Amino acid sequence: MQLKTTEEKKQLLYTYLAFMLNGILALSIGSLLPFIRETRGLNYAFAGLLVSLHSVGNLFSSFASGTLSVFIGRKKSILLFNACYALSYILIIFGGNNYVLAAAYLMTGMARGASSNFGNYTVNNLAPGRAGVLNGLHAMFSIGAFSFPIILTVLTRTDADKWIYACYFIVVMGVLSWLLYFMIPDPEAHSGASGKDGDKSKENGLGFFREPIFYLCTFTLFFYLCAEQGVIGWLITYFEDTGLLSAALSQLMASVLWVMMLAGRLTAAWLSEKVRKERLLLIMAIGFVCFFFWLLFCRDTVLIVIGIMGFGYSMAGIYPTTVSFCGGLIQKYAMAWSFILTTASFGSILMPMIIGRIAESAGIAYGMSSIVVVVVIDLLLILGLNIYKRRFV
Repeated sequence: MQLKTTEEKKQLLYTYLAFMLNGILALSIGSLLPFIRETRGLNYAFAGLLVSLHSVGNLFSSFASGTLSVFIGRKKSILLFNACYALSYILIIFGGNNYVLAAAYLMTGMARGASSNFGNYTVNNLAPGRAGVLNGLHAMFSIGAFSFPIILTVLTRTDADKWIYACYFIVVMGVLSWLLYFMIPDPEAHSGASGKDGDKSKENGLGFFREPIFYLCTFTLFFYLCAEQGVIGWLITYFEDTGLLSAALSQLMASVLWVMMLAGRLTAAWLSEKVRKERLLLIMAIGFVCFFFWLLFCRDTVLIVIGIMGFGYSMAGIYPTTVSFCGGLIQKYAMAWSFILTTASFGSILMPMIIGRIAESAGIAYGMSSIVVVVVIDLLLILGLNIYKRRFV
C-alpha cells in the first residue's frame, strides 16, 4: 500500500496506535466485571445488563458518530465520543450506586463504537477493500486487548481489592487515546478544497439497501459480534463460576485468547494477499465453529487452553475480512458504514443479555451454550457470502 502524503501516513499511524489503546480500554469491560460484580454484590442478570449497556452505547455511537461527522466533521465527532472513556471510569471509581455504574458502562460503549467507526472508516478510506490493512488495524486492537488482563493480574495478584488501581490506569489510557485522536490530521482538512477524496464525493442516499452484499456482510457481522461479545464478556466469569479454572488462570486465559487473535489477524493479513479472501473467510469460520464446540465441552485445563488458542486464532480475521467486502459500498455511500456497523452492533447488545438471563435461571454453563446457535448461523452466512462472490461478482 502506497500512501501519497505525510498526512495520510500520520492518519494511518495514529489510527493504528489509537486502536491499540481501544483494545486495552475495551477489554477492561469483561476483565473487571467479576471484581465489580463481587464488590458491588451484583447478580448475573444485572451483570449481563451492564455488558449489554456497553453494547447499547456502542450501537448508539456507531451510528451517531458517523452521522454527526456529516455536520461537525469526523475529527470533532471522535473527540466528543472518545472523551467518554476516561469519564466512564471516573464514574466507576467514585460512583456509589447501580444507576451510576449503568451509566458508566453505557459511556464505555459510546467511546468504543465511535473509535471502531472512525478506525475502520479511516483505514478503509486509505486502502479501500484491502483485507490485509484492515486485519493489521484489528491486530493492533488485539495487542492492547491481551495486555490488559496481564496488567490486571499483576495488580491483583496479592489483593483482589487492588482492581481499583486498574481503573485509574484505564483513566490514563482514556486520556492518551483522546490525545492521539486530537493529533490525527483531519481527513477532511487535507482532502482538498473540492473534497474529491473525502465524504463530499460520496452519495448521501440509501442505495446500498439495494445491494445484496450489504445484507450478507451486515448479518455476518451481526452474528459474529453476538459470539464475540458473548464470549469476551462472559468467558472469565464462566471459568471462575464453574470452577473449571482459578480466578488468576481465568484472567490469563483472556490474554491467551487475545494473543491468539493477534496471531490470527497477522496471519489473515499475510494470507489475504495470497488467498482469495472469501475462501480465507470460510476457512476461519469453520475453525471458529469447531473450536467453540471444543471449548464448550472440554473439562481438562490443557484442553481448555488449546480450545481457547484455536478459537481465538480462528475468529481473529472474520470481522476485518468481512468489512473488506464492504469496501466498495463504504466508498460509494457516505452513510453505508454507519448503517452496517449500527445494525451489526445489535448482536453485541442482545447476546450478553441473553446469556445473563439464561445463567440466572439455569446456570452460566447453559448461558454460554446458547452461543452455539449464533456461531452456526454465522458459518451459514459466510457460506452464502462465498456463493454470492463466486457467482455474481
